[in-house]
Amino acid sequence: MFFFRKPKQLLPKAEQDFIVAAVKKAEATTTGEIRVYVESHCSYVDAMQRAQELFGSMNMHQTENRNAVLVYLATEDKQFALLGDENIYKLAGGAEFWQGAAFKLQSHLRNGAFAKGLEECVQELGKVLAIHFPFTGTVNENELPDEIVFGK
Repeated sequence: MFFFRKPKQLLPKAEQDFIVAAVKKAEATTTGEIRVYVESHCSYVDAMQRAQELFGSMNMHQTENRNAVLVYLATEDKQFALLGDENIYKLAGGAEFWQGAAFKLQSHLRNGAFAKGLEECVQELGKVLAIHFPFTGTVNENELPDEIVFGK
């Protein structure tokens, strides 16, 4: 007989719901898309390389306005990355904006406040998306799912 250990839950259900609600709220005022990807270990030395791989494999570069953003977190390795597609990266202010958003997220992560940090980061990203890619009042098609994607 084989016994399998139940995989460790990376985020409790209540925290998952909290983050998904933040994504839905952030996307309500924009045509932009935000995805959150959480795994325990980063398979690359550099979290940005992993985020770039995931961005492509989740087809985030295929949004109509090239305005998708990925928030990547490797909980056990204590790594994260924020990756915006070409249009939102430039319009948000380039490296300065993204470094500032990363610094704010990092301060929460250092304290173990993953859900709060992700929620605040998603809200900040949603604000900049709404400025540059506002919801126009016509059908706001949700091009990418809002749920958190969990890796290994």
